[in-house]
Amino acid sequence: MTQQADLDTATKGLDPPFAVVDLDAFEANAQTLARRAGGRPIRVASKSVRCAHLLERVLEMPGFRGVMAYSLREALWLTRKWRGTPLAGTDILVAYPTTDHGALRDLAADPDAARVISVIADSTAHLDLIDAALGTDHPPIRICLEFDAAWRPLPGVHVGTRRSPVRTPHQAARLATEINRRQGFALVGVMSYEGQIAGLGDAPPGNPVKGAVIGWMQRHSGSELVDRRSAAIAAIRASTDLEFVNGGGTGSLELTSGDPSVTELAAGSGLIGPWLFDSYRGFKPRPAALYALPVVRRPAPRIATLFAGGYVASGTGTPDRLPQPFLPEGLKLLGLEGAGEVQTPVTGAAAEHLKVGDRVWMRHSKAGELAERFQEYHLVRGDRVERTVPTYRGEGVNFG
Repeated sequence: MTQQADLDTATKGLDPPFAVVDLDAFEANAQTLARRAGGRPIRVASKSVRCAHLLERVLEMPGFRGVMAYSLREALWLTRKWRGTPLAGTDILVAYPTTDHGALRDLAADPDAARVISVIADSTAHLDLIDAALGTDHPPIRICLEFDAAWRPLPGVHVGTRRSPVRTPHQAARLATEINRRQGFALVGVMSYEGQIAGLGDAPPGNPVKGAVIGWMQRHSGSELVDRRSAAIAAIRASTDLEFVNGGGTGSLELTSGDPSVTELAAGSGLIGPWLFDSYRGFKPRPAALYALPVVRRPAPRIATLFAGGYVASGTGTPDRLPQPFLPEGLKLLGLEGAGEVQTPVTGAAAEHLKVGDRVWMRHSKAGELAERFQEYHLVRGDRVERTVPTYRGEGVNFG
């Protein structure tokens, strides 16, 4: 059977819209990530999954250890959810700064959570905020210092995400000293995210010149970062015993695993295989998460209109943030309408054969954001649904 026939057979009793995760693809992607990591453990980026069952499934696989959360409340929820299970005590790094006073108070009041959750700081302002939330005599809070991984080849030129202001080994050592000096804080790790490599494909479809420029940038940026990050970690380790140094993402595992200063990697999108990651030259994740939309109109011979489907991804607001038709092959969005809140027209040769009530399988541009649209994922293996599990949304939680 074809992939579409398997999907249609497995889900014939379901009314679309609904979302599935192809377990064979998900597990194959996990194995590929572990192989690309070259023996370094991978911390799973939960924002790219947003489904506790799938996080649990991948953490049971070789090569994966710990969670990179995107919210302190999420980290607290996972810690409590996993108590009394084999994942109790899982190390969780909250990779984005928190200003949530209530969540910080919950963290300080929960000794089990405080032992395994680390929060990000890239300035003394983050330490001051924690003190303001908890008072200066609070229990020790685990801190991970974030080091900027963006590339600045010339004055005024910034290539990469806008994250930490800590760029130089001197700045890193100075902040590490301040964290260690402050009562109630324990510096346990360092992270840096090379978004200009990990999140930017070097083979954009139909644009080889752009791909060549991106590839050139990534090679030079990567070389500069390995030298600068290694020097920063050496400067910090001169006075601090670190538990971990985290780096990378799905698109940069080979580069980051070659950095001797890094002890662990991070990845999440590569498990799901959203279509934005089709534009990498060195690897091709299999599409694991898909969603089905029903055909509800036939306004023209080569156009079929689908119900809903406008699940636009965060980021630059460019066409690469739109979802894309996947199956049947030969469909595309209309340039003047795109994917809409209540309808999504598709066109192409395959549209001629679609009837009202047929399904079109779609891929999201990014990974975890699809879980915010559906309360459950139907886990498919071959031509059957193995089980149905709730997403974060389905468990009644939303972490922003």
